[in-house]
Amino acid sequence: MKTPRRRAREFTVQALYQSALTDAPAAETAKNIRESSDFKKADGELFTALFFGAHANRREYMQQIRPLLDRDENDLSPIERAVLLMACHELAAMPETPYPVIINEAIEVTKTFGGTDGHKFVNGILDKLAAQLRPNDPKRG
Repeated sequence: MKTPRRRAREFTVQALYQSALTDAPAAETAKNIRESSDFKKADGELFTALFFGAHANRREYMQQIRPLLDRDENDLSPIERAVLLMACHELAAMPETPYPVIINEAIEVTKTFGGTDGHKFVNGILDKLAAQLRPNDPKRG
């Protein structure tokens, strides 16, 4: 059973993916996603915060992610990029969510939408990113 928060993250990745491919305005993309019949099962507030936050800051977040990549940024799959942007926003702007939860959720969403080993790649990048963005997090082991 998927939680409303997991569904919100899945819809966020779909919206970021859609936005990147169509270059449509964020408000239009969000409206399209919200019209999905399953959206009512998602945490709409979390979706709004994640999508609009990640979308608005995507260039800044990619500057933080880029040095951690083991490949050219252009070789990222659109799903990997969307998941990394979403998780980067959550790590940077939502300190109330423990970083292990953010990383785990990103891995699960990548398993749902991404390629065979995409979740391993995302995990490695997010571990490094969490260390940078939350160096004093008490949950860091």
